[in-house]
Amino acid sequence: MVDMTSFRGSVQTPQTQTPSWLPAIRSVEMDRPWVWLASAWQDMMAAPGISFAYGALAVISSLVLVVGLATLDMEYLLLPMAAGFMLVGPLFAVGLYETSRLLELGERPTLAKVVAAYRRNGVQIAGIGMVLMLALLAWIRVAFLIFALFFSGEPPALDQLVDRIFFSAETIPFLLTGTVFGGIIATAVFSIAVVSVPMLLDRETDVFTAMATSIAVVRANVKPMVAWGFLIALFMSAGMVTGFLGLAIALPVVGHASWHCYRDLVGIGR
Repeated sequence: MVDMTSFRGSVQTPQTQTPSWLPAIRSVEMDRPWVWLASAWQDMMAAPGISFAYGALAVISSLVLVVGLATLDMEYLLLPMAAGFMLVGPLFAVGLYETSRLLELGERPTLAKVVAAYRRNGVQIAGIGMVLMLALLAWIRVAFLIFALFFSGEPPALDQLVDRIFFSAETIPFLLTGTVFGGIIATAVFSIAVVSVPMLLDRETDVFTAMATSIAVVRANVKPMVAWGFLIALFMSAGMVTGFLGLAIALPVVGHASWHCYRDLVGIGR
């Protein structure tokens, strides 16, 4: 395992003034996300069965979603649903956080231990899950409205989908509008969720404290968090454009790295 205190950029004392009811928040340097990714790869190699099982589940779920939307003649929702997956990803990755936590403790991860992790602080994890699901529903609603605005209430059929979205007169304003509104929602979700789900798994705390801690982490590390958010989007997008097959690697890498992000940025305390 990687000793997270041994890399340049790790600061072991709080760097920001936070309320007494929050844990200590550390500040890190811009290159720190690469350390989290390196640690994630080591976790994947230490527990490949669980890691790639999660990746395979993400691939299968995505393909089932594609088939389901096609069956319902709602192919136009593929793009917003793919983006929306990243909103609820932190909840999906609880088992990956638990795998990294067990490896950090020197224990051997097993499927039974990983599944049991969802029950450790189940009520609070379910609470953050509801928040993330509401964000996903809000994004889907916004996506419906954007499609209605640019396509006169008649979403393009499957055989016209690519041409209408990427090679028509509406392309630039449509993509700009979707990017702006999607970016606003994604930024808000990232701010409240970047360390909150791993924190709820790791500590007996409540969802409001976890979300407040996550926001404090982002405020104290704006540039590294922007870089981390960009890398998450890059990895997940690369996984999706490969026909979702790349998620078999992208999801476990991001999931394990998110655990190390939490451990690096949130100190001892509540």
